Amino acid sequence: MKHVRILHLLLLFVFVHACFAQADFAPYFYDNGPYSYNGNLALFSLSEDTAVGTQIYRLNGTDPEGQEVRYGLSFDPGSKEYFRVDPKSGNITLVEKLDREKQDSIDVLVSITDGQSKVVERVTIFVMDANDEKPEFQNMPAIIDVLETTESGSSIYKVEAVDRDTGSGGSVTYYLQSTLFAIDRHSGVLRIKSGEMLDYEKAKTHFVIVIAKDGGGSFNGKEQFMSSSATLTINVIDAQDTLPSFIGTPYFGYVYEISVPGSEIFTVEARDGDVGNPNPIHKIPNRPMFTDSKSDKYTLTFTPSVQASEVSPEGRLMDYEVTTVVIRVVDLNNNPPTFYGENGPQSTFELTMYEHPPEGEILRGLKITVNDSDQGANAKFNLRLIGPGRMLRVVPQTVLNEAQVTILVEDSAAMDYEKYHFLTYKLLAVEIDTPEKFSATADIVIHLLDTNDNAPKFSSDYYIARIPENSPGGSNVVTVTAFDPDSGPWGEVKYSIYGSGAELFLIKPDSGIIYTQPWASLDAEVRSKYNFYVKAEDTEGKYSLAEVFVTVLDLNDHSPAFYDNFLEKTMVIGTPVKIEAVDDDAEVPNNVIEYAIMKAEPENNIFDINADTGEIMLKSYIKSMAIIQNITKKRDCTWSLVVQARDRGHPSLTTTAVVKIDITEATQLKGGPLGSFLMQNRNKPLQILGMLAGIISLMIIVTVLISTATFMRNKKSNRILPNRRVKRRPKTQHTWLFKNPLKRPETNEQKFKVKEEEREPEVIVENVNHNNNAGRILRRWPPPPPPCAPPPPFCLPVERQWVVPTVSATVAPKPLKKAVVTRQDSVNKALVSELKMKLEQKRKSGH
Repeated sequence: MKHVRILHLLLLFVFVHACFAQADFAPYFYDNGPYSYNGNLALFSLSEDTAVGTQIYRLNGTDPEGQEVRYGLSFDPGSKEYFRVDPKSGNITLVEKLDREKQDSIDVLVSITDGQSKVVERVTIFVMDANDEKPEFQNMPAIIDVLETTESGSSIYKVEAVDRDTGSGGSVTYYLQSTLFAIDRHSGVLRIKSGEMLDYEKAKTHFVIVIAKDGGGSFNGKEQFMSSSATLTINVIDAQDTLPSFIGTPYFGYVYEISVPGSEIFTVEARDGDVGNPNPIHKIPNRPMFTDSKSDKYTLTFTPSVQASEVSPEGRLMDYEVTTVVIRVVDLNNNPPTFYGENGPQSTFELTMYEHPPEGEILRGLKITVNDSDQGANAKFNLRLIGPGRMLRVVPQTVLNEAQVTILVEDSAAMDYEKYHFLTYKLLAVEIDTPEKFSATADIVIHLLDTNDNAPKFSSDYYIARIPENSPGGSNVVTVTAFDPDSGPWGEVKYSIYGSGAELFLIKPDSGIIYTQPWASLDAEVRSKYNFYVKAEDTEGKYSLAEVFVTVLDLNDHSPAFYDNFLEKTMVIGTPVKIEAVDDDAEVPNNVIEYAIMKAEPENNIFDINADTGEIMLKSYIKSMAIIQNITKKRDCTWSLVVQARDRGHPSLTTTAVVKIDITEATQLKGGPLGSFLMQNRNKPLQILGMLAGIISLMIIVTVLISTATFMRNKKSNRILPNRRVKRRPKTQHTWLFKNPLKRPETNEQKFKVKEEEREPEVIVENVNHNNNAGRILRRWPPPPPPCAPPPPFCLPVERQWVVPTVSATVAPKPLKKAVVTRQDSVNKALVSELKMKLEQKRKSGH
């Protein structure tokens, strides 16, 4: 009966196999939803800042018959090809830069084929926004005209800017810096600030820089804010709000005594104070007054007054201004110009003042008067100031007869004590219309006094320093220098440091030498970058800042270390085992580790090791335990390896560990995952006991929770549950099994062997899909069990001797972590050391 049953199963297997062989079904994609990164690209979205060359997706599908599938990707004719697919793996790579503002979705045709049938699907990839666009002004730069009488608070312009991004990156906020104008941050409406007025006579044009800033957004994984700026030119339109003014007042005129009537004596010039839109000026002279001479010469002096009135477009006289003109009748030219001080004629004038006076300030300490005793044109001369630069100017520049000389500051910045301790000018008076061209000169000497007008300035905005780790406390790091050109105490510079990275450093206030704290211990593995600020300050608190960047250079002061110097590994043929060492150095190549097998016992080395990852694997030609036994001529499956871990620093440091490897084959074990776990950990009883204790503890916790919940429910309902009779079922009569005393006791491996003849044929699941995209599986019936018992395994379940190979190497234990030294502890140690030094000095002085 048993053989007949097996024959029926074979016939059924052949029939099912023939049915499946005749059918040919088309391959298909897996639809894993819009948030998956493998499938058919359905509803897939991609940020526009994704870098070109990034693998963004993997097409994933299968063929029902298990045939190897190939993938394809294409675009509509004339469309830009943004992606490329690997036909075998299905990996899709971005090959063109994305721009959502130009194209926010991409249609793609994806295909899958098994060589006979091909399936094509059209999918849409949505391009998501990133904050990569600046706001763009729509009506800027611009030029507008505003009347100077516009009321304060009035809106004069509306700025418009658009950001093509979406979300917060597309919102625009407006800013400007002005004492006269203000802008609404959200609407962009520009107004005159409350309490402020435009004045054409003070400023005819205003240039306002408007900044448009977006709300920020993500770009390349970081928060980014973008802004643009544009200039708005505001021309102030003049209004009629200023009286006429005379030019060149006071007026002094001269006339020769031999002048004929009608001769031009003096020209009075007036203009409208509203220079932007001036009205015509009408000048009206009054009758002169005559006075007698004060000496034997007869001198005629008259002082007519002149009225200047604005004339409206209708011809009506409007606002006016009146001035007086002094006219003298003089004799011929016989006197040169002369400079006078408070005590008479003077050729040298001196003044002491502080540097950088305000521009337009009058040098009131100079009391200078210039006079030409002649009359008329003979007393008309020009004044010029000759000296370094254009720091000063003289008023008036043209004089008739006599004038008070006024010297004004023209360039305040140039009057610098650090450049000039004193200034020497020549004041020159030269007659204009006389053949003699009489002239006069006076020396003006200005002594400048220093002020604290300069802040110390560093030789560089930042300093970069490098110091090796493990440098002793008090080591110099870098020297910073700053210079203050002011004189005296104002030029003295004091240095200080501050910032979150300055706790390990000190600075000498006078020299600027930065050095480490006496108790400081620099360790690149703990922290390798420090930055802080250094401040240079003068006696009045004027200062400047520079930033200091300190890099702690890593030294190769840590050897690689294994987690344990003696490792036990179980290797299943075809699967590598991995060992790992760590190096506590901070930088490459000091912390880059290479692995190598130094020695193996037995001597026949059948292992390879990956020098970078530490994976130990059997050589490629070893496929079974039989091959191993043929090589070693032993049935023992245990190897002992000495593995070396070497870093790439200079000099290189190494350490070794002994690895015990127990080689076994992957077998199907009775009892499922639990049996596999027990078999793989048969040499580790503590792990098995830990797992069992965990399972028992979990069951106890679940039982307690259920009991507590039941008790609380009954207590809440306040009911007494009725007694229930427990009916016991009769015990099932089991068949007595007697052990054969002559039968050989089963080994540990045979206890977990599956007895094929005592169960129904089961389905063996095997992945035969060659596209490596795990998804579908193919089920096939296993062949019938062999008529005889399977041969015993190659590895005998006996206690193996662990032979530790000998090799000339050192086994370095795993280094302990460095003790964390707090700043308070360091300070206490420093105080104790200082007290010891003082006691020692006191003891020596006593001797």
